[in-house]
Amino acid sequence: MNVIDQGIGKIFTDPDADKARAFFRTKSRKLESKVMSVKEAVEKFVHDGDYLTLGGFGANRVPIAVAHEIVRQGRKNMGFAGHTSTHDFQILCAGEVFNKLDVAYIVGLEARGLSPNARRYMESGKVEVSEWTNYSLSVRFKAAAAGVSFYPSRNIMGTDTFKYSGAKIIECPFTGTKYAAMPALYPDVSAIHVHESDIYGNCRARGITVSDFDVARASKHLIITCERLISNDEIRRDPSYTVIPYWCVDAVCQVPYGSYPGNMYAEYFSDEEHIREWMKVEEDPVEFKKFLEKNIYSCKDHFEYIEKNGGIHKLLKLRDKEFMFVKARD
Repeated sequence: MNVIDQGIGKIFTDPDADKARAFFRTKSRKLESKVMSVKEAVEKFVHDGDYLTLGGFGANRVPIAVAHEIVRQGRKNMGFAGHTSTHDFQILCAGEVFNKLDVAYIVGLEARGLSPNARRYMESGKVEVSEWTNYSLSVRFKAAAAGVSFYPSRNIMGTDTFKYSGAKIIECPFTGTKYAAMPALYPDVSAIHVHESDIYGNCRARGITVSDFDVARASKHLIITCERLISNDEIRRDPSYTVIPYWCVDAVCQVPYGSYPGNMYAEYFSDEEHIREWMKVEEDPVEFKKFLEKNIYSCKDHFEYIEKNGGIHKLLKLRDKEFMFVKARD
């Protein structure tokens, strides 16, 4: 195949599909309980130097409990996929968890503004960056989920994003058409928050999903956090609702409100007041250090963090607000 051009960005993960397949063949297909705490899951499956992906979209259905635990346990020198990343990116930057980044959407928290601390970290020179677009990273996950080393796409050609990416321009052997070849992205470990899971890891999720189903199939290890554990009988009653199958999953952690302070479709609205507090306190590094000690390092788990920020009374208000929006959309 004729390679016409290539970007100068690094590829931080091995796109070799055969090596990935060899690993996936070693994973158990047994129907056995994978239930554990978030602390146990991070200790077991998240290691310094690993490549990490977090699911969700923006501040929606993000595994915040896992992001906090990764920071709490002091993971370092990781790679990270900054796909549609907002508050989760903000958290990981606070812990300086990663030093290699595939960047598409970072630093910004959508209409909420820019994260001062995330910006400082990205401007510090501590992070090696390759540039992509949201769609480019989606294509990379899709290639990995399909078990191939790359997928062709028709985006980023002729842009500086291509120049600073690890993509290549190739010529189609059938038509001569030019395509951008996107290398498969196989994360070492990913975490995805869902609405429901059984003890084996058969998962249900509602609302916007973006690339989570491809990420689940592409990842060597997958941590699931869920709002609720449900029975396998309920899963079997209607398998069409199962969007992530058990054989992708390594850990199942029941974490009600696990996306807080983010949004969870049909469950609870985002805590905009607390997210604004994050944004404001980040302006002063000294005060931000105190804030992190209170909200992450001194908390034993996600539930203690929630208690420090309004507890069940706040959550019930956010639940009512989400129900109001869902009803209005319906």
